Amino acid sequence: MADERRNFAWMDLLWLAFLGGLAVLQPIREPHKQLVLLGIGLFQIFETRVLKPIKPSRRGPYSVLIKILLATLLVAHTGDIESSYYPIYYLPVVSAAMLFGVWGTLLWTALASAAYCSFLIPALKEFQLTAGGSTELVIRNLFFFLAAIVVNRFVTENRRQALRYQNLAETLAETNRRLEQAQADARRSERLAALGQLSAGLAHEIRNPLAVIKGSAETLTRTLGASNALAAELAGYISSEVNKLNALVSRFLDFARPLDLDLRSQELPALIDEALKSVRDRFPGDRVEVEREYAPDLPKAPVDAALCEQVFTNLTQNAYEAMAGDGKLRIKVAAANANGRRGVEIDFQDTGPGVTEGLGEQIFNPFFTTKKDGVGLGLSIVSKIVDQHHGWIRVSSEPGKGACFRVFLPVE
Repeated sequence: MADERRNFAWMDLLWLAFLGGLAVLQPIREPHKQLVLLGIGLFQIFETRVLKPIKPSRRGPYSVLIKILLATLLVAHTGDIESSYYPIYYLPVVSAAMLFGVWGTLLWTALASAAYCSFLIPALKEFQLTAGGSTELVIRNLFFFLAAIVVNRFVTENRRQALRYQNLAETLAETNRRLEQAQADARRSERLAALGQLSAGLAHEIRNPLAVIKGSAETLTRTLGASNALAAELAGYISSEVNKLNALVSRFLDFARPLDLDLRSQELPALIDEALKSVRDRFPGDRVEVEREYAPDLPKAPVDAALCEQVFTNLTQNAYEAMAGDGKLRIKVAAANANGRRGVEIDFQDTGPGVTEGLGEQIFNPFFTTKKDGVGLGLSIVSKIVDQHHGWIRVSSEPGKGACFRVFLPVE
C-alpha cells in the first residue's frame, strides 16, 4: 500500500510538472487557458474520486468524454484550429486505448478527431483551406489513430500476458493442492498398511490365548454343572466375554487382510439403494429423511459390489447414528473428473453435529473413534476399500451443521 501511494505521488508530481510547463508557454496571460490546464490536472489526479459515484461500467466512457471536453476547451482558448496545443487530444485518445477494445478505441478516437476538426467550420468562413493545410490536418488526425492503435495493441497484449500468468498461477496452485492431497492420501495408505500388519500380528497372538480361556471356561461349565451355580455362572460370563473379544479380533483380521477384489461393472445407485434398505431395517423407528439426487446417464464403475455396498452401508449408518434418529440425509451421485481421471462422486451429507474441527483426517485412522462403544475400524475399513479401488474419500464439516463424506471411484 505504501509503494502504491508513492507511485501515485510521483505521477501527481509528473502531471503538475507537465501542466506547469504548458502554463508558462504562450499565451501566458490567457486566464481561460490556465483554468482549463488546472481542470485537466485536477481531473487527472482526482479522477478516481470524481467518478466514484458513477457505476463502474460507465466510468470509462465518462472519463474519456470529460477529457475530450477539457481538450476542446484548451484548444478553443489557445488558437482554435491553429492551436499549438492540439496534441492535448492524445490524452483522451490514449485513455480510450487503455480502457476499451479495438472498436471502442477507434470510436472514441474518431470522436476526439471530430471535436478537433470542428474548429475548422468557423475558420472556413474567414479563410480558405490550402492544400498544405489540408495535408497537415489529415496527418494530425491520422496520428491520433496511429497512437490509439499502438497503445491499444500494447495494452491488449499486456492484458493477455497478465491473464496468462494469472491462469498459470491458478493452475500451479491447484496442482500444488492436488499434490498435497495426494501426499496426504499416500501417507494415510501407508499408515493403514503398517497398522494393518500390526493388527494382524496382534490378533493372531491374542486369538490363541482366547481359545484356551474359552475352552477352559466351557470345561468348567460342563464339569461343575449344577454343583456350583456361582462358578458355572462366572464361567458363562468368561465364555461370553471371550466371544466378544473373538469378534473384535475377527474385525482386526478383516481390517488387516489384503482385499481380493472381484471387479465388475456396476451401477452405483443400485448399490447405494441396497445399503439404504439395509440401514433402514436396522433403524426402523428413526425419522431420518433421505433425499436422493442421482444424476442421469451415470457411467458404470468397475467395483467389487459387496465391498462397495459395505462402504455405502457404513457411511449411511454413521449418518443415522450422528443424527440420533431425526434429521436429513442427502445422497448425491454425479459424474466427475479428478486429477484427469473420469469417475463417479458420491456425497453423503447429514444434518448431525458434524466432525470436530481438526479431526478431518484422524477419523480415518484405525482405532480412532468418537463413539463410546466404538472400536474405530469402520471408517478405516471404508478408506481401505476405497483406496483399493484407486479412489479417495474425504470429509468436510462445519461443527453444528453436519458433515459431508465424499467418495470418488474411477470408472476407467
